[in-house]
Amino acid sequence: MSEKSGEASKCSTVDTLKQHYCFVPAKHKDCYLVHILNEMSESTSMVFTRTCEATRLLSLILRNLKLKATSISGHMSQTKRLETLKKFKDDGEFNILICTDVASRGLDIPTVDIVINYDIPSNPKDYIHRVGRTARAGRSGLAISLSSQYELEWLLQIEKFIGQKLPEFPIEEDEVLLFMGEVTEAKKISLLKIREDGGKKKREKDKEEGNEDIERYLTPKSKDEKPSKKSRKG
Repeated sequence: MSEKSGEASKCSTVDTLKQHYCFVPAKHKDCYLVHILNEMSESTSMVFTRTCEATRLLSLILRNLKLKATSISGHMSQTKRLETLKKFKDDGEFNILICTDVASRGLDIPTVDIVINYDIPSNPKDYIHRVGRTARAGRSGLAISLSSQYELEWLLQIEKFIGQKLPEFPIEEDEVLLFMGEVTEAKKISLLKIREDGGKKKREKDKEEGNEDIERYLTPKSKDEKPSKKSRKG
């Protein structure tokens, strides 16, 4: 194989993979994700995000909406990550895996039906890696990239890199927005849980390090005493 053909193979995708983009307003991206996953609830899906924080938030939102989602990230121990993967890959407890590029390196999950780019990767090579998680071993697969108005440049770079223009994924906006109320409420609950968990971890750490009790900074003592701006930020 020549050097030129070798480079071409690195930026190509298999013929059994159907690739689409979906233009979504940034503020409604959660709704679009929920709609797609709800429509394909019997499929096995991997959803890629840019940050570890986003993996957990999306996982909580989806679980609050009764979807079987879990997440892996670089913040997890190797043992915990392997346990989670087993529940997704082998046990069937979850059929939606939210992850980052780093956390997904080296994963061999041959039965993934759909890859969703919740965040468009800024590096086209990461796109190849992501969509390569589906359509493996001769199987068919589907990749959907959710592009907001702020990510179009990266989407165009990907199309140039793979040498093809992605068709738009057919979706009815009216149907998507039917989920808005439920998704908004699920997001509020999820953010509250993350904030509460973060507070618990901080208090445990302070106690371990012998710091003073910080409860008085987190909880008002009386109706007239308000939390500081710092404590409001969680």
